[in-house]
Amino acid sequence: MKHHHVLPTLVLTTTAVLAAAPAAFAAPPSEPTPSASTARAEIPASDAGSVEITKKDPAGDVLSGATFLLLDSAGQEAGGGTTDNQGKLTFPDLAPGIYRLKETASGSPLHEVVADQDVIVTPGATTRLTITDPFKAAQVVLHSKDDKTGKLLPGATVNIGTGDSMLLTLTTGPGGTASGELPVSSRKMEFWVKQIKAPDGYDLYKPSKTFTAGPGAPVTVTVTNAKTATSPKPTPSDKPTSTPSTPTAEPSGSQTSVPKPMPTGSSKPGDDSSPTASANQSASASPAASAAPAGDSMPTTPAGSLAHTGSDAIAWIIGGVGGLLVAIGTATVITTSRRAPAEAEPDNNETS
Repeated sequence: MKHHHVLPTLVLTTTAVLAAAPAAFAAPPSEPTPSASTARAEIPASDAGSVEITKKDPAGDVLSGATFLLLDSAGQEAGGGTTDNQGKLTFPDLAPGIYRLKETASGSPLHEVVADQDVIVTPGATTRLTITDPFKAAQVVLHSKDDKTGKLLPGATVNIGTGDSMLLTLTTGPGGTASGELPVSSRKMEFWVKQIKAPDGYDLYKPSKTFTAGPGAPVTVTVTNAKTATSPKPTPSDKPTSTPSTPTAEPSGSQTSVPKPMPTGSSKPGDDSSPTASANQSASASPAASAAPAGDSMPTTPAGSLAHTGSDAIAWIIGGVGGLLVAIGTATVITTSRRAPAEAEPDNNETS
């Protein structure tokens, strides 16, 4: 009885498995998804295009080792590579359309990468591009110093340029320094720097200095300023700086115009009330004047001679009195000498 029950169970199980098998094999096989390479291979040769890159720097030298990436309109990578020794890189077998070209590395420590750009691929044609990597900017540091002490000075403003072009303006800060990026177009360039504003209390640095700079290299530029000269302030005083002038007697021989002395008898006394005229009149009445021969008059001052001052008149009077005394003394001596023989004559007569 047990053998009869086990056998049917095994048969049924085997029958069920066999019945399900035909249904599984009857399903059609699934098609594989085409890859990007298969899709590119399916592009007809007459419709495929390409992009060719030539990489250079501003001086015209080719650059190798620059890395590029090409993206399709959906942002998917359509190609990539690095420029060779001739600076060239080609993206072949591209479907017509608009692509995005990205430079991911310049391959040079002196050059910057270019900005992204769109590239149009046309059927059966090669799009050729020349990519020029710019030089890296020079790093400029400006110092403004005291020409005597070397102290860094804030507030100095300079312009920096090359040729006729002004490229950069820098102003020193509280620490007396300033920095900026100076664009360069070759491996070595010459620039000029000119100060347009001096620090407070200092004179403007007028000369124009020159310096050289290269891409990516730091360079320090120094301008020196001299202190502005200041005149000393006057010391305040309660006393006046000048005293009022007082009239003084003109020295002898000066050209001051003084009334000329009038000749004796030419004018009435009192006609001229000035002190000089009175002195001249007194001189005319002196004994020396009275001793002059009759009809003679006092000599007048010649035209163009120096005018006599009051002090000259006094000296003239004193001189006249002295002369008069000498004359009187001489006359007395003569009179005495004449009288002595006269008095002796009677004695001689008596002797005889």
